[in-house]
Amino acid sequence: MNNQQVYELSIIMPCLNEADTVEACVKNALSFLEKSAIVGEVIVADNGSTDGSRDIACQAGARVVDVKDKGYGNALLGGIHASQGKYIIMGDADESYDFLHLEPFVQKLREGYDLVMGNRFKGGIAPNAMPWLHKYLGNPVLTKIGQILFKCPCKDFHCGLRGFTKEAASRMELRTTGMEFASEMVVKATLFDMEITEVPTTLSVDGRSQPPHLRTWRDGWRHLRFLLLYSPKWLFWYPGLTLMIIGAVISLSLIRGPVIINEVTFDLHTLLYAAMAVILGFQSTMFAVVSRTFVTTENLLPPSRRLDFLYRHFKLEIGLIAGTIFSIFGLGGSIYTIVLWGSTSFGRLDPGVTMRIAIPSLTLLTLGMQIILFSFLISIMNLKRR
Repeated sequence: MNNQQVYELSIIMPCLNEADTVEACVKNALSFLEKSAIVGEVIVADNGSTDGSRDIACQAGARVVDVKDKGYGNALLGGIHASQGKYIIMGDADESYDFLHLEPFVQKLREGYDLVMGNRFKGGIAPNAMPWLHKYLGNPVLTKIGQILFKCPCKDFHCGLRGFTKEAASRMELRTTGMEFASEMVVKATLFDMEITEVPTTLSVDGRSQPPHLRTWRDGWRHLRFLLLYSPKWLFWYPGLTLMIIGAVISLSLIRGPVIINEVTFDLHTLLYAAMAVILGFQSTMFAVVSRTFVTTENLLPPSRRLDFLYRHFKLEIGLIAGTIFSIFGLGGSIYTIVLWGSTSFGRLDPGVTMRIAIPSLTLLTLGMQIILFSFLISIMNLKRR
C-alpha cells in the first residue's frame, strides 16, 4: 500500500501476546472493510509480544506498528499516531469484540459524531464474557461516577470498542498510558463539548488461553483515580466548601457560649475542631483553584469559563488586602487575649472566656496568611498561564 494514501477508516487493535486470537480479529476486520467497500487499513499496535503475535498479525494482512513503551494507552496512542484514516475504530484483539459488524460505528462517524461508543449492555453480553464484579459493580459504578463528575452521556464508560475521528483524537491530546486511557477519552470528549453517541455492540467470551491483561482492583482504582484527579471541583472544591461552611456555622454558634442539644454539651473542644474545619476547608478550595489552573496550563483539561472570569477580575492586590484584613482582626484578637492575661498579672485565665477569643483570632490570622500566600501563588501561575 502507498504510505501516502489517506484511508477513510483505520481499525486499530492493541496487542500483547494475542497469538490465539489476533489472526481471527484481523481477518474479520479486513472482511468488514471489503464487504462494506470502505477504503481502510487494519493496524495492530504490538506492545512487545513474545509469542509470535506480531508475525501472525502481519501474515493475516495487518500493518504492524511496534510500540516499545508498555501499557494499553501507549499501544493505542502508537496506533493512532501511525494511522492514516479519517476515522478510527479501536478494539481489543482477543475476539471479545465483533469486527465483522462495525457498520453502526461508521454510520455515526459519517453523520458527524466525534466519538461513537459501543454499549455492551444494550447489544448483549454473552454468558461468562464479563465477570460479575465488572458487570454489576465496576462498570456501573465507574460509569455513574463519570456521569456525575463530568455529565458524560455514555452508559457504558469502559467499552473497548469505540470509534472516533482522527481530528478529535488530536484535539483531545490523550496522554494516559494504562487502562485509564479509556476513561480519559470519554472525559476529554465530554469536556471539549464533542459530539458523542452510543451504539449497541456485543461482548463475547475472551478467546485467549491466557488470563486477561485487565486487573480488576488495580485497574479499577486507576480509572477511579483518574476521574477524581481530572475533577478538582469534586475532589477539592465541593468537599472544602462544605467543610468550611459547617465549621463556620458551628464556630459562630459556640463563640458566645456552650450549646446544649439533647443533654449533650458542645463547648471549647468542639469550637477548636470547627475552627480546624474552616482552615482545612479553605485550603481545599484553594487547592481546587490551583490544581484547575495547573491542568488547564498543561492542556490536560480545556479552559474553564469560571476560572477565566476569576482571573479577569482577580488582582494580586485584592488578595493581599483581604489577607491583611483577616490578619489584622486575628492579630487584634490575639493581642486582646494578652491584655486579658495581663489584667490577671499573667496568672491563671478562665479558658471559657479567653479561648472563645483566642481560637477565632488564630483562625482569622491563619486564614489571612493563607490568603496572602495563595494570592501570590495564583498570580504566579496566572502569569505562567498567560
